[in-house]
Formats: sequence, structure tokens, C-alpha cells
Amino acid sequence: MSSNFLTDLHNANISGVAFKNIKLKKQILAYFAAHELGTIAELSKAFNVSIPKINESINELIEEKLVKDYGKQTSSVGRKPNNYGLEANSAFFIGVQVSHDYISIAMINMKKELVASKDEIPFQLENSEQSLHDICKEITDFISKLHIKKEKILGVGINLSGRINYRTGYSYSYFNFYEDPLSNFFEQELGIHTFLENDTKALSYGEFSSGIVTNERDALFINVDNGIGLGIMVNGQLYYGKSGFSGEFGHIPIFDNDIICKCGKKGCLETEASGHALRKRIIEEIQNGATSILTKKFSNIEDIRLNDIIHAAKKDDTLSIEAINEIGEKLGRGLAALINIFNPELIIIGGVLAKSEEYLSLPLKNAINKYSLSIVNKDTKIVVSTHGEKFSPIGACLLLRDRLLAITE
Repeated sequence: MSSNFLTDLHNANISGVAFKNIKLKKQILAYFAAHELGTIAELSKAFNVSIPKINESINELIEEKLVKDYGKQTSSVGRKPNNYGLEANSAFFIGVQVSHDYISIAMINMKKELVASKDEIPFQLENSEQSLHDICKEITDFISKLHIKKEKILGVGINLSGRINYRTGYSYSYFNFYEDPLSNFFEQELGIHTFLENDTKALSYGEFSSGIVTNERDALFINVDNGIGLGIMVNGQLYYGKSGFSGEFGHIPIFDNDIICKCGKKGCLETEASGHALRKRIIEEIQNGATSILTKKFSNIEDIRLNDIIHAAKKDDTLSIEAINEIGEKLGRGLAALINIFNPELIIIGGVLAKSEEYLSLPLKNAINKYSLSIVNKDTKIVVSTHGEKFSPIGACLLLRDRLLAITE
């Protein structure tokens, strides 16, 4: 593959005719990403650009091995034009989900096909340089086993929890001990253009792109994990806010309690309606003498994790069922407020706790009906995602690809 075009994609100093040529090529690639195939005439009409100019750009993209000639159309009458489309393995994108207990990595090609992945690599997230270097090592090891030329990897997207400004590459929750943007550190270590993203936003984009969203233009994704995150889609685009920090749903002060949240405030939604709150309650109940099948599995109850509680609920463990029900009811109160504010077409419930299915969703929906305005909530469809956390690294891949092609902002 020619390196000139790929270099130009990341070069902000290009202007004039060169800039227009790059822009047109990106438009062509984005068209193929959306429509799969297209003819010279269709592209000319779509972009109001002359056929000779489209033909020139197509030939250059074919030479650069980004576009492929897929042969003649089969349905048209008369002389059949050639169909063109993306060359699937012309370029690749890597997404990395950094969670508290593991790292997951995925790679897709230009056609959004999953090429390689490595799930739940054991890892302990700490705000330290050692933890930061461990992330780099896992990514480097993953890339070394791919047998793909490094220049074909157009970007690495790294998801972290907390406050991330993807436009500047700064993280304000983890690894913020350097003056330069954190994305610069990763880029220097990996030798590949690197972008940071909030994990909930990346997971949201993966979910919004998974087929759950059909014709809806305004949707919300609720990530119910140890914390509570919110992804917002407005008019088909992820909403970031001024500094990229939108979606701090878990830190709405909804409860009148003295529980100090990890953000330092009291009464946040996360203090009583998150996975962290669920785990804390289960451990406290067992310590106070409650019976549960979890006590048979764990000699040290501090080792209990969210997946263990969900599994116990599905085994008819009364303590786990009641605790998840209570989380669902409290979360539903928060969602009722979002519905009253946004009046969304669709709400997707995802993350680890979504795997508890009706134990979470039934009390959640009851609370929504109780606390939101009926004239507003009747227009909102609520679905529970079955994808789990696996879409986080894929979401990062998709964001890289679609931003490169200017499909999303």
C-alpha cells in the first residue's frame, strides 16, 4: 500500500488541490462503507463531481489498494458499468478496552470484519506508570502476532473509564501524570496513531452500530457496570458536549444519603444503583448473616464479582435476586429523569448488569412507568443488550474507521 495517502490522512497541514483530492477520496471510501458497492456514475451523481475526476480518484485508490474493482453489474440493461468497493484488508483498526480487571483487544478491517481479538487478558488497573506500561506491552504483543504490516494499521483506539477528551487526547481520571496528552505517550510507545476514548462512549457506538438501532436518530445507551455511564446519540451522532465529558449520568445527585461517591460527592446515582453498590450490599448482607449460594463458592467473600452475583441470581439465589431488583428500581428512577429530559426514541441497557436480564429490567421498567411522564415515556422503546462488554474494543475500532472516513464526527 502506498504510504502517501495514509500519511496525508493524518496531515493537518495539507491545503489547496491536495486537500480537495484527499477529501474526495475520503468521500468515496465513506460511500462504499455505507453502500458496499458503487459505479463511477453513481459516485459522480452523489458528489456532483465530473466522471473523469471520479474515475481518476478511483484509479488512484485502486493503485493504493484501498478500493477494488468488483466487476460488471448484473441487473442493469445495456452496457453494464463496473462496480467498485472497499478492499477489505487494505487497512486495519485496533480497539483496546482497559477495564479494572482485564484488557480486551480487537482488530477490524475496512469492511468492519473482525480480523483478530483477544478477550479478558488478566490485568489490574492502577493509576501508575507500571500499569500504563503493562497496557502498552499487551497491545505490542497483540500486534506482533498479527503478521500484518504496521503501516496498514491506521490507528489504535484505547478506551478508559472516567473523563476523557478524545479531541485533545487527555485523560483526567487515569495516567494524568504527564504534561503532554496521554494519547501522545501511547503513540510514541506503539508507533501508531493513537486515540483515547471514554469506555462507555466506545461501547455505545458499538451498540448503536450493531443493528439494535434501525431508523432511530435519538437514542441513549446506559452502561451498567461497576459504575454507570451514558452514551448519547443525537441526530445519528454521538454527543460529547463542550469538553467531551457528557454522559456523567452516574453522578447525578439523586439520593439523600451520606455515601461518598468515587467522584468525591455525596448522593450520586452510582452510590446506590451501580454494580459497585450491588457488590457492596451483597457482601454486607452476607457479613450480617444472610444466606446465599455465594458463601459456598467463596471462602473469602471479598472475591465476589458482579458476574458471580448475576450467576447466583439465575440459580434462584434469593439474596442476589432481591439485590438486583433493588438496583433496577433505583436505576429506573434515574432513567425516568433522562426520559423526561431527552424524550428519546430508544434506550439500550447494556454493560455487565444487563446480563441479569429480567431481574434488572422488570423493576427498572416499573420505576420508569412510575416516575416519568406517561405522555413522554410511551414513545420510548427500551431494550436490553445481550452483547456484554465485548463490544467496547469493537466500538473503538468502529469509531476510528468512521472518523477516518468522516462518517461520524
